[in-house]
Amino acid sequence: MQYVEVAGRLLLATLFALALAGKVSGRGAWDGFVESIREMAVIDKAAVPAAAVAVTVAETAVIVLVLVPLRWAGTAGFALAAGLLGCFALAIRAVTRRGAAVPCHCFGPSRTPIGVPHLVRNAILLAAALLGLAGSLVNGSFDLALSAVAGVFGAVLGLLMARWDDLVALVRTP
Repeated sequence: MQYVEVAGRLLLATLFALALAGKVSGRGAWDGFVESIREMAVIDKAAVPAAAVAVTVAETAVIVLVLVPLRWAGTAGFALAAGLLGCFALAIRAVTRRGAAVPCHCFGPSRTPIGVPHLVRNAILLAAALLGLAGSLVNGSFDLALSAVAGVFGAVLGLLMARWDDLVALVRTP
C-alpha cells in the first residue's frame, strides 16, 4: 500500500499543479475559470468569485500537503483532494443533467463542454485519492527504487488525467 500512496501523491500533485497553473496563468485564464463557474449555475452568482478563490486555495493546499513527506500531511492531502473531487463531481453531474454546454476550464481555457467524460475522470481521480488515503494509513517500509517507479507512474497518470479531453477525443468516433 505504501507504493499506492507514493503514486497517489505524485498523481495528485501533478494533476492539481497543472489545474492550478491553467487557472492562474493569466487574467484571461482566470476570468474564463470564474465565468465557467458562473455558467455552471450550481452556486449563487454572488458567491462565484469567492468559490473560484476557494478552489484555487484548496488545490494549492492539496499540492503542498501531498508533497510534504510526512504521513499526516499525505493523509490530509488525500482527504482534501477527495472532498474537492467529490464537490467537482457533484457540480459536473448537475451541469450534465441539465444539458448545459458549459466549457470546462479545469486546466485552463477550453471550448470542450462539461459532460460525462469529465464525470468519469473525476470518479477515477476520486478513487485514486481514496486509495492514496487508504495507503497513507498503513505503516510499512519503503524501497527507494520501487518508490521512485511508483512516483513516476503517478506523475505520468497525473499528466494523462490532465489531458483527459484529448484522450477522449482520440477514442471517440468522428
